[in-house]
Amino acid sequence: MKLYDGGRAPNPRRVRIFLAEKGIDIDLVPVDMAAMEHRSAKITELNPLQRLPVLELDDGTILTETVAICRYFEELHPEPSLFGRTALEKATIEMWNRRMELNFFMSVAAAFRHTHPAMKEWEVPQVPEWGAVNRPKVIEFLEIMDGELADRPFIAGESYSVADITALVAFDFMKPARIERPEHLKNVMRWYGEMSSRPSAKA
Repeated sequence: MKLYDGGRAPNPRRVRIFLAEKGIDIDLVPVDMAAMEHRSAKITELNPLQRLPVLELDDGTILTETVAICRYFEELHPEPSLFGRTALEKATIEMWNRRMELNFFMSVAAAFRHTHPAMKEWEVPQVPEWGAVNRPKVIEFLEIMDGELADRPFIAGESYSVADITALVAFDFMKPARIERPEHLKNVMRWYGEMSSRPSAKA
């Protein structure tokens, strides 16, 4: 089994953090996205969408998409649970992880992909206006999250979950997207400090 990894790119990092939290070791195949290796014939054969990460199982089966890969490992290694145990926990974590993706991660990504000069060859056409529109959306959502985090330690409740991983990676992605940290949001910053201090955050 091997994981085709994109280094500092957000989605590959989400999987690496997930694996680190689980204590799972897996062969990583580095793919230099800056050199456009994710568009190589090899990666295209594995994933026609030319996106990372890509998990190749021992029998040649290919899994793509970050959450799908994480769910696969959750089934193989259920502890510690990162997707929940009970029906309510699973639904709550799914809800919050989806909110992190749609309202936070995607807005940060849009700001980065549509305004950063390095992305001109990646995002065709690059629409700077769309990137600019998404910057305030990020802060608006984090203002909502600041209220949510006033009475719980983690994104989805009392336990660390995949929703925290998605949110942490999105928060760190704000720097290359040139979105200032919301230092005035004390609950968000408390949460971020705790999440970024976990050993897995270095994965």
